[in-house]
Amino acid sequence: MSFEPADPVVRQLRAALTEELPGAVALRHTIHADPYVSGEEGPTAAFVADAVGAGDGVIVAGTGRLIRVGDGPCVVLRAELDALPVVEQTGVSWSAGDGVMHACGHDVHLAALTAVARAIHRVRGRQASLAMLLQPREERAPSGARDVVEERVLSRMETCAVVAAHVQPRLPAGLVAVTPGVVNASADEFEVTVSGSGGHVGYPHTVHSPITALCQTVLNLQSLTPAGVDPIHGGVCMVGRVESGTTNNVIPEQASASGSLRLMRLEDREPTLERMRRIVEHTAAAHGCVGQLSVVLGEPVLVNDPGLAAATTGWLSELGHATTDDFRSFGADDFSFYGHHAPALMMFVGTGGDHGLHDARYLPGDDVVGLVADALLAGYLAAAPAE
Repeated sequence: MSFEPADPVVRQLRAALTEELPGAVALRHTIHADPYVSGEEGPTAAFVADAVGAGDGVIVAGTGRLIRVGDGPCVVLRAELDALPVVEQTGVSWSAGDGVMHACGHDVHLAALTAVARAIHRVRGRQASLAMLLQPREERAPSGARDVVEERVLSRMETCAVVAAHVQPRLPAGLVAVTPGVVNASADEFEVTVSGSGGHVGYPHTVHSPITALCQTVLNLQSLTPAGVDPIHGGVCMVGRVESGTTNNVIPEQASASGSLRLMRLEDREPTLERMRRIVEHTAAAHGCVGQLSVVLGEPVLVNDPGLAAATTGWLSELGHATTDDFRSFGADDFSFYGHHAPALMMFVGTGGDHGLHDARYLPGDDVVGLVADALLAGYLAAAPAE
């Protein structure tokens, strides 16, 4: 943090943020060592709220918090509370136990947001124009972001913008992606059920195997579904679970599979789902079986506000950070719900390394807390109302 911004208030914010970082790193270790899965994050929310020192805020989405820092129109900075059911393998002294781990960097996000909120509160007081959104259930349905939107807590206050930053090992360490437009895919969950007629494996001519039909259905879904989407925009249909049968010499009467459909354009959703239904039904029918497709609609496409992205890029440059504007992925984040109600910006902070998100060995360095904090500060400066 050697760069000196020209604006005196920003210099004060940067200095205050630098002073807050050691405490934020310690906070990160505590959060990391005591994680909670989706829907059980209340203790983490209370702990972070206490660390910020701006009051308890209001409870949102069951186990989350919305904490106002200052008065008037505000910029909402969001961080996620939940951890994953992963057995940690990082080996650090502050590792988590009990098969739960912050393997997606949410501990870093929370620590960085705490540092930024404390710094802004110190420097700007009642003129802070900030709200901290400690959001639950980003990792698992029902979506915490969707609940926050449906509870209308953001629309009841003058929300200028909603901003977040997420660690990303697919980017080089230190690089911050601030990409305008579409940056993450929509994510819908689907399940395929194939019903046939079972019997003895030694008499295949007397059965209609749902396993055979399901296997071909899985291959067709993963190859034919994306073929119906313009490759400029792209689509991904992947099956992550296949289940059937109880023993090796009996053909069962039913087989099932489930997976995820991801798209980069909202207008591709309905025609693609209809294509999937035809694939399931016709493939099963070709094997003398009946196929059914059920779908649970998830996160919409995540779209960054172009003006907010451009302004934030300028502030990141002022703070001395390298940026890129062309990082996109078929990852999904329920942050996308906020963009339908206010200007929104999701940044990605590069961590590099050999391990990816949700890996039991993924552990960003403590220095990343400061980088994420700077990204959030830049987003706040870009969106905050003029004095």
